[in-house]
Amino acid sequence: MRPLDVADLGRRPYADVLALQRALCRARIAGELREDLLLLVEHEPVFTLGRGTRTSSLPIAPELLRNHGAAVYEIERGGDVTFHGPGQLVGYPILDLRAHREDLHWYLRTVEEALIEALVTLGIPAEPKPGYTGVWSRGGKLASIGIHVKQWVTLHGFALNVTTDLSWFDLIVPCGIPAVRMTSVARERGEEPGLWATTQRAVVTALARRFSRSPAERDPGTLEAIAGVTAP
Repeated sequence: MRPLDVADLGRRPYADVLALQRALCRARIAGELREDLLLLVEHEPVFTLGRGTRTSSLPIAPELLRNHGAAVYEIERGGDVTFHGPGQLVGYPILDLRAHREDLHWYLRTVEEALIEALVTLGIPAEPKPGYTGVWSRGGKLASIGIHVKQWVTLHGFALNVTTDLSWFDLIVPCGIPAVRMTSVARERGEEPGLWATTQRAVVTALARRFSRSPAERDPGTLEAIAGVTAP
C-alpha cells in the first residue's frame, strides 16, 4: 500500500500555510512530490471567503471582521465563508486524483465519509446532510469542507471543530447556511485530556483507509525545502 505522507505543522498563520500548500500542489503536479500528502494545522483566527461567498453571508463587512482580531482572505476554494482558529483541526490533502478517481463529487464524499468514520470511532454520531457538504452531529455542524483542484491535484480541504471557540461563527453566516448551529467534538463528547491527539489520530487513520493509503509521518522542514518556502 502506498503511503499517505502526514505533516503536522502545529499552529501557524493562515497566509504561511496557504503559500505552502499552493507550492506543494505545484510540486505534486511536477512530480517533485511523489506521494499523496496531508497537511494538518491549527490556525490563528482567520475568516476565509471561498468563490461562492455571498453578501448575505457577511453581516459584518470583511474590513470590520479584522477589528475582532482575525485575518480575512479571499481564496480560490469552493464554498462560502467560514472560520478557522485555535482548537480546530484543519486538514489540507494534496492528492493526485489521477491515481484515485478523476471525480470531484467522489472526492468530496470520500472526505466526508472519512470524517464521519473518525467521529463515530470517537463515539460521536455523525452524518452528512442532504444538499450540503460537511459533517453534522445531532443537528449541529461539526466539520466544513471546501476544495480546489488543479490538474487533478487537490488543495484546501476540511476543518473539524475540536475545542474551537464557537462564538467566532456568530460573526458570519457559516458556509452561507442561515440559522446553522455549529458544534465541536468537545461539545458532543465532552472535554477530556488528550482529546486533540485522539481526534487527530482518528482522522488520519480514517482518511488513509478511505483513500487506500498507509499513513506515514513526514517532516515539515523537508516539505518546506521542496516547496521553496521558509518556515515562520
